[in-house]
Amino acid sequence: MIDLRLLREDPDRVRASQRARGEDVALVDSLLSADERRRSSGVRFDELRAEQKQLGKLIPKATGDEKAELLKRASQLAADVKAADAERDAADAETQELLLQLGNLVHPDVPVGGEEDFATLETHGTIRDFGAEGFEPKDHLELGQLLGAIDVERGAKVSGSRFYFLTGVGALLELALVNAAIAQATAAGFTPMLTPALVRPQSMAGTGFLGQAAQDVYHLDKDDLYLVGTSEVPLAAYHMDEIIDADKLPMRYAGFSPCFRREAGSHGKDTRGIFRVHQFDKVEMFSYVAPEDSQAEHQRLLEWEKQWLTSLELPFRVIDVATGDLGASAARKFDCEAWIPTQGKYRELTSTSDCTEFQSRRLSIRVRDGKQVKPLATLNGTLCAVPRTIVAILENHQQADGSVRVPEVLRPYLGGREVLEPVAK
Repeated sequence: MIDLRLLREDPDRVRASQRARGEDVALVDSLLSADERRRSSGVRFDELRAEQKQLGKLIPKATGDEKAELLKRASQLAADVKAADAERDAADAETQELLLQLGNLVHPDVPVGGEEDFATLETHGTIRDFGAEGFEPKDHLELGQLLGAIDVERGAKVSGSRFYFLTGVGALLELALVNAAIAQATAAGFTPMLTPALVRPQSMAGTGFLGQAAQDVYHLDKDDLYLVGTSEVPLAAYHMDEIIDADKLPMRYAGFSPCFRREAGSHGKDTRGIFRVHQFDKVEMFSYVAPEDSQAEHQRLLEWEKQWLTSLELPFRVIDVATGDLGASAARKFDCEAWIPTQGKYRELTSTSDCTEFQSRRLSIRVRDGKQVKPLATLNGTLCAVPRTIVAILENHQQADGSVRVPEVLRPYLGGREVLEPVAK
């Protein structure tokens, strides 16, 4: 959530952010009104309580009519204090409810617009000319079937649409990707983490996934637990309700977890193969830093993502995601999109977001710097979303006979294999 003090001092900035996101600008005025009621009712409650305490000191000393009058006033004060307390609690609850609906303040350099209004920052690698090489590229599903690596038919039989099995070299390729990604993150100073896949509502709401993203979240009603769509959630909540000493920052974690997403808003999109699925594994980077260091850390996370995709020898571009496609928690987000030959376009493989103090305020995570205690900044960055990375590797490194060349960085994790060969039928 944002700082209420900032909202009071510069409401136009918050309105501009909401407008850029395509969100409800009137929410800002509703929140200002609720906050004013919260503060004024709090002042009234404090005044009444002070009078009540003072009266409590006078009554024992009073006698006769004076005491009777004081007792009458005390009775009225008790009712007034109770009413003021209820009014204060109601105004506070309304303020908090509205505050949780407000997205993070957008960074001023973020391009304004919707999904297609991003700005391209960089392009890396060379897109292969398969025509010049003399063959038509196969898509990842056809390649996966030739290699005995992907089985979507049995995935659908067992679990329904958008589920799959990785088999044989497909399973080995996932394990190679995960191990290589964790090795890179560990070398960069991240602490490896295996995180819970089920979290409490406070953890999910605290990271900002129960607002506009709620339609894509799986909820277990009986247990009131949520299946995470990313290990960002448990990694953000790991230090919930804690105060961290400034000299321990930055703290960096690399979480590996299964991820679950309904993909409720993507009916009819990417239904073939394993590009958009309900369950997948992912290695996620997560950083806790001082607020003034968040933008520099954001660039570092992006550099680690670029290093990873470069090591996989994939052509990709970096985009600055537009305001309407940021997600509630992010002030700014960079995506790395790999070229997918059979789609003839770049598709998102990694993403890194600067969430500034938005999540730490919700989760009550603070930093102690000398005598000052204040919210810190959190950032996240996908290092390897496994299925999409497999898609990009199979399609970009395929050969005319249906085999797939293994990027050098993965070979030590695949028993030295240089090529994935089609299996005999």
